[in-house]
Amino acid sequence: MPKKMVHLVFPQQLIKKPVIYTMAKKYNVIPNIRRAKVTETMGEVTLELSGTKKNLEKAGKYLERVGIKVESIVGDIVE
Repeated sequence: MPKKMVHLVFPQQLIKKPVIYTMAKKYNVIPNIRRAKVTETMGEVTLELSGTKKNLEKAGKYLERVGIKVESIVGDIVE
């Protein structure tokens, strides 16, 4: 199953929303939180996502659409 490492930057209004859970359920991807830092004003999360290549792309686009900055980490997709 392909994997993708991403760094997410959450704006303040999304910190308390279950965005990662919603993305995982909606696009059938498995998130593995590798690192997280959350303050009152912003959140940063490094995720390893597993799923089909198509679902990984859809999941990334969903996160961007709801207002999260998505940065791919070197290696992008690893099989």
